[in-house]
Amino acid sequence: MIKNKPILLVEDDMIDAMTVRRALKELNVINPVITVENGEEALEYLRNNDNEMPGIILLDLNMPRMNGVEFLRIAKKEEKFKRLPVVVLTTSLEEIDRVDTFSLGVAGYMVKPVDYRQFVEVIKAINMYWSLSELP
Repeated sequence: MIKNKPILLVEDDMIDAMTVRRALKELNVINPVITVENGEEALEYLRNNDNEMPGIILLDLNMPRMNGVEFLRIAKKEEKFKRLPVVVLTTSLEEIDRVDTFSLGVAGYMVKPVDYRQFVEVIKAINMYWSLSELP
């Protein structure tokens, strides 16, 4: 991923969070992974000046308290977070979710596969893109 900067994983399902961590480890991604369980916790993490800004945010959409779309509506309005790359990693196949998140400035939208090998391939694609991408 991006120069060993933390990956902020916004995911309320602990099994899915463990699966992301396992896939990253399998791919030898050494970036630290910070996991929060909803959009409110993600905003708290980002707004805390003691925390290092992540290189990428992996965002689930369906979460309690503040879902992914609500998080994006707030975070993308704040200058400090506007350019943070966000990749949605969700089970939602809803076209409206795709349209809404891209209109709010996400860099990508990936549907979580059920099969672990396919899941690793999704994480591999995200890693490859962000390893090669040059950000402003």
